[in-house]
Amino acid sequence: MDINLIFIAFYSYFLGSIPFGLILTKIFLKKDIRQVGSGNIGTTNVLRTGNKLLAILTLVLDMLKGFISVYLTMSFYENLTSYSALICFIGHIFPVWLKFKGGKGVATYIGVILALSYKFFLIFGASWIILSLLFRFASLSSILSSMIVFLYGYFFQLNSFSLLLFIFFVIILYTHRANIVRLKNLKENKIKL
Repeated sequence: MDINLIFIAFYSYFLGSIPFGLILTKIFLKKDIRQVGSGNIGTTNVLRTGNKLLAILTLVLDMLKGFISVYLTMSFYENLTSYSALICFIGHIFPVWLKFKGGKGVATYIGVILALSYKFFLIFGASWIILSLLFRFASLSSILSSMIVFLYGYFFQLNSFSLLLFIFFVIILYTHRANIVRLKNLKENKIKL
């Protein structure tokens, strides 16, 4: 096996699996975020603690780990960029340190697509804001925005990332399966804008 594949997998997974939401809430609030709200370690659940600063920090740090992983790989192993991006993303969702129960992947996904193309980042951001203002569901906005990025990549960006963007969309659908059920049953919590 190529030693580069092992090396990239190691740092990509390690970066992705750092549970910033859990770390920040334990340090600053003396709480286990897994015992709050939905039990998720991501930004939306950290926001449920009432601490907006920690939620913003969680978002930024979760984005940063995705960005750094992909940026490093693009700089030294460009042909393995998609491999690194996917492993980092998977690391966030299934961190070994937390018995493979991590976040839903959206913040890390945003960092990854920012490293891949600022256009992907801008399209996701604009779509998410517009959809959130229209429907006020963070989950729905994240799902649809990741789909829009994939469609944009497939139809307008002639590069090798279309398959990766599709895989991201499918995984984001999977991680939001409980939200989809709540949306269907009209029980999903709305975000306060």
